[in-house]
Amino acid sequence: MAAITAALVKELREKTGVGMMDCKKALTENGGDLEASMDWLRKNGLSKAAKKADRIAAEGLVAVATDGSTGAVVELNSETDFVARNTAFQGTAGEIAKLAVSVGDDVAAIKAAKMASGTTVDDHLTNLIATIGENMSLRRAALVTANPGVVASYVHNSVVDGMGALGVIVGLKSTGDAEKLAELGRKIAMHIAAGAPAVALSVDVDGVDAAIVDKEREVFAAQARASGKPENIVEKMVEGRIRKFFEEVVLMKQVFVMDPDRTIEKVVADAAAELGTPIEITGFERMSLGEGVEKGPEEDFAAEVAAATGKA
Repeated sequence: MAAITAALVKELREKTGVGMMDCKKALTENGGDLEASMDWLRKNGLSKAAKKADRIAAEGLVAVATDGSTGAVVELNSETDFVARNTAFQGTAGEIAKLAVSVGDDVAAIKAAKMASGTTVDDHLTNLIATIGENMSLRRAALVTANPGVVASYVHNSVVDGMGALGVIVGLKSTGDAEKLAELGRKIAMHIAAGAPAVALSVDVDGVDAAIVDKEREVFAAQARASGKPENIVEKMVEGRIRKFFEEVVLMKQVFVMDPDRTIEKVVADAAAELGTPIEITGFERMSLGEGVEKGPEEDFAAEVAAATGKA
């Protein structure tokens, strides 16, 4: 049996990121065998992670990564915003975003991909849950490509470079100057992040779901008829409202937040004229942290501590 020295405990801690006391216990349980102790910690980490798996994770980070003509945005959740400031969590979010650029936006495929450490994303997250002590979840990922061209990104109120609570990626297909395309793409991404005047649903009119348009027509028609207007006037009113609807939810029809005198369509056309080559927005993704997640009731931390210490 190897002696359980401070150096051995330190080595195990550096390899696993687990606390000193847990490392010492693992080495004691496994006769000082480093590899067996790592396995022991992992097995116990799986147990700890399982207990935390049903806890709601709606905080965390949105991370973006781009590589020329491809870009990805991912959402890595945790239980509290405190964890979003943890460097290990931030490093994980950033590496996952970079993996998504090459792996794609399928969450299962990303979880099965190998990280720089050699472990899969899924196993890495399990170990991180055990180390930090909070449930974590890779909730979603999205990909945009523009070949030839560039994918630009923007993170609003970033915590660290490429990570924050709101991330946007935009693809610009063009043979124009990559640096100028990236600058244009970033400005459009900032516009999308601002959500002004409304969050865009698609790049162009054809991309808006027909069912959504039909529903809006029904609502507008009912409102117009309620005013007592004749049917021919109702039709004109509905078409006018639909045009206004498209101006709100179609990216190309939106008024550019940085220049209210131009639409995004005009901004792109002006840039294409300047570069002397066509520019096409191939797609965009806007990801806001925790959107759509139903959070549980706020926990009373003081009451939880009192209950744990038997002083409730």
